[in-house]
Amino acid sequence: MGLQRSSRSNSTTAFFIAFAAITLVPVLLLGLTLSANYRGEANRRGIAQGGSEALLMAQTAVQPLLNGQPLGRGLTSSETAAMNRLVHNAIGRGDVLRLRLRSQAGAVVFSDDGSGFHQRPEDEALDAARGSEVKRLTRFNSDSVDTGKVGPTSVEVYLPLHAGTSHRQVGVMEVYLPYAPIAADVDAGLATLYWNLAIGLTALYLILFGISAFVGRRLRRQVRMNAYLAEHDALTSLPNRVLFHRRVRETLDRGRDTGQSTAIAIIDLDRFKEVNDTLGHYNGDRLLAALSERLAAHLRGLDALARLGGDEFGIVLADVSEPEEILFRLREVIEHEVEISGLPLSVEASIGYVVAPEHGDDVDELLQLADVAMYVAKAQHAGVVRYDPSQNHYDAANLALVSQLRHAIDADELVLYYQPKVSLQGGRVDAVEALIRWQHPELGLLAPDRFIPLAEQTGLIDRVTEWVVTRAAVDLSGWSDHLSVAVNVSARNLGHSGLVPLIVGSAAAAGIAPRRLCVEITETALMTDPERAAVVLQELHNSDIGISIDDFGTGQTSLSYLSSLPIDEIKIDRSFICDMTASAGHAAIVQSIVDLGHNLGFHVVGEGVETGEIASALAATTCDVAQGYLYARPMPSPMLSEWLVDREEVVKSQVVIL
Repeated sequence: MGLQRSSRSNSTTAFFIAFAAITLVPVLLLGLTLSANYRGEANRRGIAQGGSEALLMAQTAVQPLLNGQPLGRGLTSSETAAMNRLVHNAIGRGDVLRLRLRSQAGAVVFSDDGSGFHQRPEDEALDAARGSEVKRLTRFNSDSVDTGKVGPTSVEVYLPLHAGTSHRQVGVMEVYLPYAPIAADVDAGLATLYWNLAIGLTALYLILFGISAFVGRRLRRQVRMNAYLAEHDALTSLPNRVLFHRRVRETLDRGRDTGQSTAIAIIDLDRFKEVNDTLGHYNGDRLLAALSERLAAHLRGLDALARLGGDEFGIVLADVSEPEEILFRLREVIEHEVEISGLPLSVEASIGYVVAPEHGDDVDELLQLADVAMYVAKAQHAGVVRYDPSQNHYDAANLALVSQLRHAIDADELVLYYQPKVSLQGGRVDAVEALIRWQHPELGLLAPDRFIPLAEQTGLIDRVTEWVVTRAAVDLSGWSDHLSVAVNVSARNLGHSGLVPLIVGSAAAAGIAPRRLCVEITETALMTDPERAAVVLQELHNSDIGISIDDFGTGQTSLSYLSSLPIDEIKIDRSFICDMTASAGHAAIVQSIVDLGHNLGFHVVGEGVETGEIASALAATTCDVAQGYLYARPMPSPMLSEWLVDREEVVKSQVVIL
């Protein structure tokens, strides 16, 4: 543990060093950019200052010496003498490096050092002759026409000269001013500016580093929290199914290396629903949290405990080949009373377990087998049950089928068949029901009753439902906008919070309106957890998803509960429809359900219609829609598309006849 803390500390220190260096880079780049801009601006101001000095010299010293005649005529002897004295004094003081006077044509008429005569006029001199002021930073004697040693940096200025009473332009003054004094003033200002810039950028860096470090620390904390929540149950803080799966794999690998057995158990609380129904979900959650702490306290350090969902827990017992004694003791721990809201509560548990490598070494398969054993324990009230292939209803063929089903989803072996729902008034088809099939590579096309019960018992039903909803939405996007598709969901689907986001997300991904998807729920599934079902149905309704109650009439739904649900449709169970022409009792039940449904504002569907006689009798009850082999058997999507076209033609012809 000390080494881990030291490693984390070193890692944190290294992170902050790297973070400080990375944060420093943009600040340094900003400083360099600003410094370069300041230096450029300082140079421009230095050149401007040199231009101002040259203009002052021209206006106060040179122009008064001229007689107002164009310099192209040459200087008089007195003008030449005066200019020599002026330049000699200026050069002697170091104020000027060179001074020339040029005519309007750019020819040199005066030069303090005798240079420039009989040379081609420079472009800058011609620009000044046209009235422009030209100034630039250069090196003395660096022009191509100059002779002599290259001198210091200077400001080269070309100015138009004005003289005489009319103050007309008579020529051009070319002067070279030393830049060193100007640069000294510029550098002095830059030094102060750089110092202030350094202080400001340092303060900015510290502020940015502080803000970034604070935000980064919070982000890292949030990332750690998100990573923790992704692998742990929010209620009990126990590992969830994802982390439990990894813990099982790690324990199996360790057991394989050491030659030790590993036991994996699934615990499901009995009658936990009664606690929720009686005391509410809040107290049910408190009970789960208390039992989680109690279980965790009675496990060894090598063992792992997880909450897999709802009232189901998973346990891994390392280096144990006969775990029954441990599991029975844990069951007794669960059964001890827990005081919740002042009430002593006691719940029992059903535990199923497997032992690796005896029962296999694949994590998913072992969890499925443990789940099977748990359901056997619950059905037989046996408490703790070890998985045995000979257990009733859980034979090897079914278990192999469960294992293959997981791969079938990934291999896209599942297919959807669709059965139309036909209006009894006009024959129009506005909806179809999606029915899953499995195109097994060895067993051929399997009906849903062959594998869906197994999927519900082993937890695969969520993945199957996800596949059905996604595929139905995609198929639906290729059909007419008036058509909707109904998909069946199980009681386990209703217990999971991801059902509504799954349907809404699938509709959005397929580019269809959510209202074109309808959820069919059996009346029995509805009553498995009425409170939870009511919440989910309301969420579906709020998301504009249709709701249909399948197999209506076979369950025990109270009318008060039924009337409070946001239901769109009820489907009368086929057991009442098939013989309603032969059984007066069933005919009365069908009529009663139709009347009840209409009075509550529901759409009513009769399923199992196989003869014209039954269809006529059903229509006489004012039932809205019929579904059955009389109209069409379930068919794949391509066949349904063709059938819908043919059906539309039939409906149109009937309308024409009428």
